[in-house]
Amino acid sequence: MSFYIKTNMLLKDAVLINLLKQAYSAEKAAAFAYQGHARSVKNIDEKKGIKQIEIDEWNHRSEVLKLMNLYQVPVSKWYELKYYIIGKNISASCYVIGWFMPFYFAGNLESGNVCEYIRMKRLFNALNITSHNEVLYEMSLKEKEHEIYFYEGIKDSKWLPFFEKVFHWGSKKSKNDIDLEEGFLIEETNRYCEGYGEK
Repeated sequence: MSFYIKTNMLLKDAVLINLLKQAYSAEKAAAFAYQGHARSVKNIDEKKGIKQIEIDEWNHRSEVLKLMNLYQVPVSKWYELKYYIIGKNISASCYVIGWFMPFYFAGNLESGNVCEYIRMKRLFNALNITSHNEVLYEMSLKEKEHEIYFYEGIKDSKWLPFFEKVFHWGSKKSKNDIDLEEGFLIEETNRYCEGYGEK
């Protein structure tokens, strides 16, 4: 359970502020996408697994909003509209693009999301704010688990090598440098994701 101390502190890091705004809205897009994805698959276990991931995304959105409220970061109307449209379009497309592509692009997306929360943690820490370490670590870990879930579903597909070559995610390529089998400890998170997704 996360714990937030009331504060009047304003963030002075424009990159961190934008990450919070974008993550908040993007989590809604992901949740919408998983609604369509879950309804489009026939396998009952897959439906349950994807539905749980949707719930996780709504929970992440709630946690990010708590951080935004804490530091008086306003919700971006532009991001909300942009990601609403993206999420709804992806949700609808799941019915017509077959089984493989929703799994593949979900895994690709989750792979990138892992580093977003680690970057947030690193940026907060650079401001000497460590009170959010646990929740940001937990969200990055959950995103990594999502990535693994979707990869496991397509790892034997004949389409994976081609999509990996074109979209740079799959068995040999990832958008983060975390390997849960090697260990992923909260004390070590700031050494991960250097250069991943950063501009």
